[in-house]
Amino acid sequence: MKGRLSFSSYAAIGAMLFALFFGAGNLIFPAQLGQNAGTNLLPAVTGFLFTGVGLPLFGIIAMSFSGSRNLQELSSRVHPVYAVFFTSILYLTIGPFFASPRTGTVAFEIGISPFINESSQQLGLFIFTLLFFAVVLWFSLNPAKLVDNVGKLLAPGLVVLLAVLLITAIINPLGAMETPQESYESGAFITGFLEGYNTMDALASLVFGIIVINAIRAMGVTSSTDILKTTVKAGSIAILLLGMIYVGIAYLGATSTEVFGIFKTGGPVLSNAASYYFGTFGSILLAIAIILACLTTAIGLTTANAEYFHTLFPQFSYKKLVVFFATLTFIIANFGLSNIITYSVPVLMLLYPLAIVLMLLTFLSPLFNHARLVYSSTIAVTFLISIFDGLKALCESLGIEYFNWMQPIITFYEGTLPLYSQGLGWLLPAVVVIAATGTISHFQKTAAVHAS
Repeated sequence: MKGRLSFSSYAAIGAMLFALFFGAGNLIFPAQLGQNAGTNLLPAVTGFLFTGVGLPLFGIIAMSFSGSRNLQELSSRVHPVYAVFFTSILYLTIGPFFASPRTGTVAFEIGISPFINESSQQLGLFIFTLLFFAVVLWFSLNPAKLVDNVGKLLAPGLVVLLAVLLITAIINPLGAMETPQESYESGAFITGFLEGYNTMDALASLVFGIIVINAIRAMGVTSSTDILKTTVKAGSIAILLLGMIYVGIAYLGATSTEVFGIFKTGGPVLSNAASYYFGTFGSILLAIAIILACLTTAIGLTTANAEYFHTLFPQFSYKKLVVFFATLTFIIANFGLSNIITYSVPVLMLLYPLAIVLMLLTFLSPLFNHARLVYSSTIAVTFLISIFDGLKALCESLGIEYFNWMQPIITFYEGTLPLYSQGLGWLLPAVVVIAATGTISHFQKTAAVHAS
């Protein structure tokens, strides 16, 4: 019967959704969070799960609920020009600017870095990423089922390896949790919430949501209500798995500082823990699995970007765009994992509020009859706040004072917007604008009906 699927079908879609979100690069963030949160692990990891797991599910459901064919069509409810701008920036963020180079640097940090000496790290990164992205280029130019099949085998294989490592860490902890670092001392939940931005999965959910919806349709589910229900059920399976892995890795990170100290990134936590518990063999096994998993993720992101920008600029062939993006990704990867994470934060502080508000508007859209006034006004107000969050983060990452012209605006925001100092100053204004413009749109529609 259409709309009714077996549990195995839900599990299959859930596993696919899990594989989409489970980029090996994401493993470093809960590890880093655990190291810095220490004894405040619980509120920190709870905040992380909101944005690292909850929002990606919210994004997939929003795409299903909207009935849009893709992100550009959904965001065109704001304005067609905004749709191209937002979709392009989002693709570049989860592609060659940040997420894709991160796959190469994470693979290096976990798989190669522990086996070479300190003085050779930069040269090692260069050689490894050259080979890594050459393979990405080859497979992206020649898309084959091989990559999909390897990906399907790798995801469960890596999960099993991680499960063994994490269960061992729970039974026999590395050490005691230590004092929380800096912002985790008093604002652990909010800090964890903002750390969840680094996974970029909520952004990716708006791009890849349509893959899940098409898979559900292919199973014979046709009505929009049944597609939505199936998305929720399958999504619950995916986020449960992902959440368990994130909590386990965060716990591993929190108990590792006594033995290893605090690392700049979360990568060495996993490689050192594998070596600690299982020796060189464990390290090598984890390294191979993560390198291959990062490779399949990088190929997927490169092909997705080339395909999207080919639709925007058909004068550039798919193959030329693949070469361009693979080369750009290789160059950025050589700035190193720590720098990539640092410089991604300003962009994420700009993009995440816009993505969250778009999801919220999508669900509330029927209440105000999809009026463009509500979409454009709310996104405009959110942008005016989040752009300054991004600029603040940029200045902090560069270690410079705020630009003089920014200071009066930041002072005004700090004095008037609740939660602004926590990075959530956009939230209340967005809700207020939705309520106000939604009411105006409702009365305009009523007046138009009476006039006719």
